Formats: sequence, C-alpha cells, structure tokens
Amino acid sequence: MAKGRLFYLSTLIGASLSATMMAQVPAPSRNSTNTALTLDQAESLALTNQPRLLAAQLRSRAAAERIREARAGLLPTASFDVTGAEVVDTETATAAGNLTTSSLSDRFAYGGNLSQLVTDFGRTHALVASERASSEAQADRATLTRAQVRLHVREAYYSVLGEESVLHVAQAALTNRQLVLRQLNVLEQNQLRSTLDVNFAAVLVSQAKLAVVQAQSEVSQARVKLATAMGESQPIAAALVDVDPNTEPLPPGSEDPQGQAQLQRADLSAAKAEQKEAEQYATAEKRLTLPTLKVLAAAGDIPYHDHTLHSSYAAAAFNLDIPVFNGGLFSARRAQAELLANARSEDTKELSLEVSEQVRDAWYRANEAFQSLDVSSQLVAQAREALRLAQDRYDAGLGSIVELNEAQLNETSAEINSASAVDTYLSRRAELDFATGQLN
Repeated sequence: MAKGRLFYLSTLIGASLSATMMAQVPAPSRNSTNTALTLDQAESLALTNQPRLLAAQLRSRAAAERIREARAGLLPTASFDVTGAEVVDTETATAAGNLTTSSLSDRFAYGGNLSQLVTDFGRTHALVASERASSEAQADRATLTRAQVRLHVREAYYSVLGEESVLHVAQAALTNRQLVLRQLNVLEQNQLRSTLDVNFAAVLVSQAKLAVVQAQSEVSQARVKLATAMGESQPIAAALVDVDPNTEPLPPGSEDPQGQAQLQRADLSAAKAEQKEAEQYATAEKRLTLPTLKVLAAAGDIPYHDHTLHSSYAAAAFNLDIPVFNGGLFSARRAQAELLANARSEDTKELSLEVSEQVRDAWYRANEAFQSLDVSSQLVAQAREALRLAQDRYDAGLGSIVELNEAQLNETSAEINSASAVDTYLSRRAELDFATGQLN
C-alpha cells in the first residue's frame, strides 16, 4: 500500500513538474494597447524634438547667410551723408591725413555716394564659391546629425525591446521555479524528496528573483535612454511595437553597400564639400596680387553755403588699385591656403578609407547576428530537450537535483539569448544602414 501511494505521488507530481518546466510561457505582447509606440513614430518625434538636430539645422541656415555676405562684394554700395560746418578761422585748410588739401567753408550739405566693383579678376567670385561649398558642407553635417539621431533612436528602441524580452523570460523562469519549489515542498513533506532538493530549488528561486530585479532595472534604464534619444525629458512609458527582423533583410555581401556608402554618406559628402571650399579659397587668395577696379560717384545739394561753394555738386571717378609690395603677405596667404586645400584632399581620402572599413565591419557584425538567430533557436530547442531528459532522470531517481538545476539554468540562459538575439540583429542592421548612409 505504501509502495503504491509512493508510486502514485511520484508519477503525478513528476508529470506535473515536467509539464510545468517544459511549458513555454509566451511573452506578453508589447503592442497590445492603443497607446503603443512604433519605431516610425519614435523617429518622427526625435526629428522634431531632438535639440542636437535643431542646432545643426540652425547652423546650416547660418552658413547659408555667409554666401550673401560674400556676394555683397559684387553689388553696389550706397550711402547718404549729411554735413554741416561753420568755419572759425577763415584762413584754415586741411593739409594732413588722407584728405586732399582743400579750404574749409561754411556750409550745410547732404548727398549720396555710390561705389561699384568693376572687377577684381574673379577673386570675389571665388570667395562666393568657397562660401557656397562651406554652406553645402554644413548642410551635409546637418544631414549626418539627422542620421545619427535616427540611429540612436533605433538602438535605444531595440534595446528596450531586448531588455523587455529578457524580463519576460526572467519572470517566466521565476514563475516556474516558484511552482517547482512548492511542489518539492509537498514531496518533502510526504518524505518523497530530501530537504537538500528543496534547498536547491529555493536557491534557484532566489536567483530568479534577483534576475527579475536586474531585468526590471535594465528596462527602466533603456527607456530613459530612448527618451533622451527622442528628445523627451520624461521616460517613455508607452508599450513598444515589435519589429520583425524579416523586414530588415541583410545584403548578400559587403561589397554592394560599399558603393552606397561612397555616394550617400553625409560626412563623406561634407568632407568633399570642405575640400572644394578650401580649393576655392586658395584660388581667391592667389588672385590677391591682381588689380582691383572700382567706379565711384557722388552727388548732393548744399542749401546753405558761403560764396566759395555752388548750390549743388556731382562727381564721378574710378580707382584702380594695383598691389606692388606688402612684405610677402599675399604670397604667404596664397601658400597657406594651397597647403590647407591639399590637406583637405588627404583628409577626404582618409575618410573614404574609414567609411569602407566601417561598412565592412558593420556588415560582418550584422551577418554574425543574423546567423546567430538560427543558432540561438537551435540552442533553445536543445536546452529544452536536455531539461526534459534531466527531469525524466530526476523523476526516475537516476539523476540528482544538481543535474536538474544545471539543466534549468542552461534552459533559462538559452531562452534569454534567444530573446535578445533578434534585437541584437536589428541594432546591428541599423548600424549597417547608418554606415551606408541609408538613414539620411
């Protein structure tokens, strides 16, 4: 009778343990509420609110104004003057400074002056082209910042999904281990299992509780980082919508993304624009030694004056400025500008090499994560099967609680790796998209 009761309890509780520990607790859906946040919505909010991007756009607009500043040298300059004078000493005349020698007269006069550059042999045009290239470089920098903002949002978004997946696994493991502990307590009370088995199960429950606490903390930290990436001051509380990795296929090789990166990378485009800016500025500095021709005109009225003046005046003139010698200033400026332009050219080549390296590295990392998807799934299946066999051995009295606990730990670890593998791949796929310039 006692043997029959023992066999009945062992069979019943052993089957219950196996069913409980092998059952897969489905992860709660992360897009089950109407307030769920999608990745596109997160990126849209970031592009609207992120101060870093807004500052880059303002700098781009400010750089565009420098084109107008340089172009102003090609347009006429006009001014209006009003002058009044009363001569104290009628014998006084100006004789020093830049003014020509002339008599001073009592007068009140007003008039306008006009100055127009005729030619400086293309120097101002080269300065305008240099500023235009500088503006293009700043616009590319703003585009690069936009891509960086999108990358940071995606990484933070996928990080939240990954940490929540780990939390779901930890919670499921805690639930299963608590149930196992309760069942072992029943077996121990009926003298079917030893106190050692119960103690081992209690240790696993404590470990599972600690894992849940750590996972909850990681989720909270990841949501704070997502809020920062989106330009929000408060942590994101909305549920996040899962992303299917099949919607982000990996290119078959690392060579195809190379061409995309060389054409689309915003920082490489900015470097090329800065190289053009330096070359145009060097051209402008080279033309410093050429003459500058201007025409000038002045006209006005003198409603009050003494007998030495007429009631109005008008004049026109030209001025040809021919540089002769200035201590080597212009030649030094030209040499400096040419050397800087050559340095910018080498910087562009170096950046091109770095972009190629970044693309290859990003592709290999993404490919590793992609291949890990199948491996992690196989690992989960193998760990579940090992746990099932360990449970059967334990129920049959052939295995120890240590062997069973190790199988439980391996199964939980495999579940966690599988849960985070998808989000790891998505994060690395986002890094590849950034490296190739697709996040512009």
